[in-house]
Amino acid sequence: MSVTKKPTEKKATRAAFGDEIVRLGESNKDIYVVDVDIGKSCKTDNFIAKFPKQHLNVGIAEQNAAGIAAGLATTGKIPFISTYAVFGSLRMAEQIRQEVCYPNLNVKIACSHGGLTPGNDGGSHQAIEDMAIMRSFPNMTVIMGADYHSTRKLIAQAADKYGPVYLRFTRDTVPMIYDENETFEIGKAKQLLAGEDVAIIANGDTVHLALEAAEQLKEKGVSAKLLDMHTIKPLDVEAVKECLEIGRIVTVEDHNILNGLGSAVAEVMAEEGKGQLARIGVQDRFGESAPYEKLLEINGITVENIVAQANKLLSN
Repeated sequence: MSVTKKPTEKKATRAAFGDEIVRLGESNKDIYVVDVDIGKSCKTDNFIAKFPKQHLNVGIAEQNAAGIAAGLATTGKIPFISTYAVFGSLRMAEQIRQEVCYPNLNVKIACSHGGLTPGNDGGSHQAIEDMAIMRSFPNMTVIMGADYHSTRKLIAQAADKYGPVYLRFTRDTVPMIYDENETFEIGKAKQLLAGEDVAIIANGDTVHLALEAAEQLKEKGVSAKLLDMHTIKPLDVEAVKECLEIGRIVTVEDHNILNGLGSAVAEVMAEEGKGQLARIGVQDRFGESAPYEKLLEINGITVENIVAQANKLLSN
């Protein structure tokens, strides 16, 4: 893919879930949604209205949702648990591990409000460790799309893929990078830009920041390769190894710098025994109540810092 213009239109990726789950429900009556009483926020209200027999609302009981979804999966249904990321990864962690991942059941955990995008809801609702938790569970696939269209395509693939999948969405709107005809594959990084001087690997709501940073670097004569690593488990190891041919990598994520995308890339680099890495993300701290963009700035998840870290690696 070649990107030639800065994205302007914005849409939250939770909206992609709301639209895609309706399409899936129309085409497959085995698709179920298990809600925890926040259908409006998680954008399942249209699904509820159209397919009441394919919907269950367990109330504010996330752990029960995991057990019910596991039970549905044993009967051949394809349940999507719909909740906030902080609850889907933390409150349900034991049930996901024991009742979904251990028996390798076909359950999808679809979580809105990932990362810092809950903004003014504060640290209690900002899931900055969710992907780290989920990538540690055997059998689990972990995905975060960069925009509306990529998220829809990845949700559709998740429905077709057997096994546990964790899907992470934004509450806030993010720029639309891709058009509806772009193709994606779970477990395969999407290359947005080719480059020779530095590699930038981003995922989710940080991809558009990385894209802008790469354009600024280009203006200064620096050629940056850019990957959208929408799947952090299974990680596209070969794509990381190709970046190691450049030798300088910057990772960018709306997640704790511990055990997320940056750590996954670092694991490959350590095993290969080469390369320099700069990790940009939440600085191992809890969130706070503030606008989403301000929280990104506080943690250095900015275009300016991506450019600065790339230049620092180049200076080494």
